[in-house]
Amino acid sequence: MSGIWTIIAAALSFAISGVLGIWLVPFLRRLHFGQTILEIGPKWHKGKQGTPTMGGFMFIAASILTTLICVILFHILGTRNGIAPETTLQSAKIYGGLFMAAAYGAIGFLDDYVKVAKKRNLGLTPKQKLVLQFLVAAAYLLTMYLFGENTSTFIPFVGNVDIGIMYYPIAAVLIVGVVNAVNLTDGIDGLDGSVTFFAAIFLILISGYTARMGLSIMSAALAGGCLGFLVWNFHPAKTFMGDTGSLYLGGYLCALLFGLDMEILLILIGLVYIAEMFSVILQVTYFKLTHGKRLFKMSPIHHHFEMCGWSEVKIVVVFSIIESVCGALALLLVAFGGKTF
Repeated sequence: MSGIWTIIAAALSFAISGVLGIWLVPFLRRLHFGQTILEIGPKWHKGKQGTPTMGGFMFIAASILTTLICVILFHILGTRNGIAPETTLQSAKIYGGLFMAAAYGAIGFLDDYVKVAKKRNLGLTPKQKLVLQFLVAAAYLLTMYLFGENTSTFIPFVGNVDIGIMYYPIAAVLIVGVVNAVNLTDGIDGLDGSVTFFAAIFLILISGYTARMGLSIMSAALAGGCLGFLVWNFHPAKTFMGDTGSLYLGGYLCALLFGLDMEILLILIGLVYIAEMFSVILQVTYFKLTHGKRLFKMSPIHHHFEMCGWSEVKIVVVFSIIESVCGALALLLVAFGGKTF
């Protein structure tokens, strides 16, 4: 029964996301919510000027609606069939996680709206975004604390390790870091959506293996929503997800792994995103230390490969393969690393 609900969630989310684009893309065009392309980006990206942004609303609506519908129905029907309902804490992780993801999407929407209003690719200031992002992370962690979440995390081959009060600042930095790393990955057609789709596939498997059915449904809703969005976002993109979508995806991924008490796996499942983020950090640091020299042709690193002659489709395929390998390794670590449930 549990596997059927996962399939239903993925299919429903895919349908909602894909069909929503039929209405949303023309609507965004009518509002003139077009993307402004940075002058410092690849020159051939100028042809994307005016492509509707904020298309992330497709998978935002799809994943939230699907998760709520399927989790509630699963609990009702499961209880009638003698399946024990999830604990209050497990339910809080689902609904609290959705709220955190939606809050990050709202920050992204503010950023996108400022960009559209000012007709330039600069929205909220970095300081404004960081303050808001840490507030959301703090609210999520406080909520989990109030519902009885402890300060331990699972480390493969070690077990559950309680890190005490330091858990909260480390968790907040990790959440904000991952959210911004996912945001930086959104730079070429289909990249962020494809990488996140494969991350979600392995999170379905990990959630199922650890008997977290609610989180398995939540992961399936993310996978289906991303796939439906890719119908409109794969090269050549008819819409971009914008910061509205990319910040939401970052928050959603954190919600899933924090919900599983496997925060450390963000390093592995989020490796592609983290590589994108560190390519920017390394580029800026190297540029300052060498007074103008560049470590990469352009950052984030997907633009470096573009400048090396890789097509957008090739970059998406290669990065997706890397994400799949990382996801498989994460699954193996959970299966053989001593995780108990």
